[in-house]
Amino acid sequence: MERKWTVLSSTFRNRHHGRLRTPAKKKCLGTDCENDAGALQCPTCLKLGIKGSFFCSQDCFKKNWGDHKSMHKTADGKSTNATGFFNPFPSYSFTGPLRPVYPLSEKRTVPKSIPHPDYAASGIPKSRGLGRNKIEILDAKAQEGMRKVCKLAREVLDIVAAELKPGVSTDHLDEVCHKACIERNSYPSPLNYNFFPKSICTSVNEVICHGIPDQRLLMDGDIVNLDVTLYHEGYHGDLNETYYVGDRARADPDVVRVVETARECLDQAIALVKPGCLMRDFGNVIEKHAKAQNCSVIRTYCGHGINSTFHCPPNVPHYAKNKAVGECKPGMTFTIEPMIALGKYRDVTWPDNWTSTTIDGKKTAQFVTEDGCEILTARQATSPGGPIARPESGDKAAA
Repeated sequence: MERKWTVLSSTFRNRHHGRLRTPAKKKCLGTDCENDAGALQCPTCLKLGIKGSFFCSQDCFKKNWGDHKSMHKTADGKSTNATGFFNPFPSYSFTGPLRPVYPLSEKRTVPKSIPHPDYAASGIPKSRGLGRNKIEILDAKAQEGMRKVCKLAREVLDIVAAELKPGVSTDHLDEVCHKACIERNSYPSPLNYNFFPKSICTSVNEVICHGIPDQRLLMDGDIVNLDVTLYHEGYHGDLNETYYVGDRARADPDVVRVVETARECLDQAIALVKPGCLMRDFGNVIEKHAKAQNCSVIRTYCGHGINSTFHCPPNVPHYAKNKAVGECKPGMTFTIEPMIALGKYRDVTWPDNWTSTTIDGKKTAQFVTEDGCEILTARQATSPGGPIARPESGDKAAA
């Protein structure tokens, strides 16, 4: 049987160790407001115990009231006050308007009858001991196992994405994902991987990756990356996409620019994939296109190998002039997953030790492999989301 090579998708990136960064000043909670926050806090949030709701001015608070007041509702969208909801890090200087809304729901369980990965109980994957440059080549049986799990993963992502609308909590999306995995006799790979507490990553607006599902309600104008991974019959299959939430997001030129640029960067990188292509080459075409669209490329996280191990060699950086080791060979399974930002490429991590955001609080988007070779996680004709045309900016419309 002829061997084939594949490119897949993922959420948990191999991280490069970086220097400690000075926290940014506290930002106004107003949507897309670039001002530093003043002393003005939402009185309803104070009454309910939701901390960290600072605005730069009374006018900005009034302008954002329509969206902000949804924070005062329960996760199911009813009008009951969300008594007990709170920001667990009230003294942290967030870089953008997004805030975590706790408490987190209880850890979801997986029936013992479903095979668990090695880290399910301990939280520590055995793959930590793998060689840095040893890239596994899959035989025909392993390739077929990857095809099967990735098909299931696509089904789960589409089910979760179909739930997206303003007023839905990211915790609800986690519940939907978890149940869909169980129905497919699969373990949700993120659950307890290095102690991650949930079954899906939901990265909203300025969150680059590893967003923890909580009680925050999605708002009209948000973008959210849904990152799904399944463990089925000994193999991991994962993928993620960034989606628009509501009509306001689809009408915002900057939001569409960053989302569609991320999608295009992926497409251009996949066009290079063939046996003999160097892992370091993908970053050159990704960064060139991102810069042409006035966007930046996140450097802290990279693509990686995936098979019976969640994360393994090779590393696949997305920025130009990197020094990645290795080349594409038949039988490899690895990911290309450019993370693109409207502002600076630097990142910071929330005190939960998972949620990674842009340092300037500007929006970021990410996509994974869709075309160019045998894509095991490819979109279907019925898959939610997909590319949209860029709306004209206000300046162009006036001209």
